[in-house]
Amino acid sequence: MPGVRVPDRLYGAYVFDLDGTIYLGEELLPGAKRLVEGLRGLDVAVRFLSNNPTKDPEQYAAKLRRLGLPTPIKEIVNTVVTMTRWLQDNAPDAVVYPISEPPLVRALEAAGIRMSSNPAAIDIVIASYDRSFTYEKLQTAFDALWFHKRARLVATNPDRFCPFPGGRGEPDCAAVIAAIEACTGVRCEVNTGKPNPVMLEASLAGTGVEPRDCLMVGDRLGTDIQMAQVTGAASALVLTGEATADDVAAMAEPDRPDFVLDRVDRLLPPMYWKEFGWEEGSP
Repeated sequence: MPGVRVPDRLYGAYVFDLDGTIYLGEELLPGAKRLVEGLRGLDVAVRFLSNNPTKDPEQYAAKLRRLGLPTPIKEIVNTVVTMTRWLQDNAPDAVVYPISEPPLVRALEAAGIRMSSNPAAIDIVIASYDRSFTYEKLQTAFDALWFHKRARLVATNPDRFCPFPGGRGEPDCAAVIAAIEACTGVRCEVNTGKPNPVMLEASLAGTGVEPRDCLMVGDRLGTDIQMAQVTGAASALVLTGEATADDVAAMAEPDRPDFVLDRVDRLLPPMYWKEFGWEEGSP
């Protein structure tokens, strides 16, 4: 396939985005299962990352198990995890108002982080991917940020949309951020999702692998690939999600991913395909 560039060596750790990279909807993408199993068989660290805060790591683990890739919860990091950790590290006494779905609320409760919907008491408004976003929630954020002028605005992730099978999708956290910013004039200060390096740092914790010996694999240039570049990790773009080969071609050379793949199992160099007996076109 024109434009495809593949690695010629193994890395110490492989960090995978999930949606659009490992699976799409309820189906594994071609080559994902045998790649992950092959890397694990080579005793290479495999970790999973997601900017999607509508599930917690336990739910992601259940989905991966259902799809045939059993994975320990400790090997999965998403923005529910990183937002909770950021609040614990940077604003442990803050009262927060999460515009979010239940997984983030559950995580905040479990961490002992105080929450309120009283605008006069809110220190931090959290914008998140929220399919129950309402005008009432927007009004609460508006009052905390604009009227009382006491709150800060932070967000779980910067994604514009979440991809679905068949080329469809739905609005993601960026739409919620934009609505709040538009009416309040307050800018989002912190984003705890990719490309924030905190995501890669959290995923590599306990592996003993430095970012320079890590390969970050994803389908989005502005999150997955950008995070790899700012952390010094190698980057691989899989053309099975958002970004296209034309998008890569339109980029300045220094900003392009190190590798571009038509399917994720091309991360393993040809010598390993031969060792494992893999054939082109096999799932």
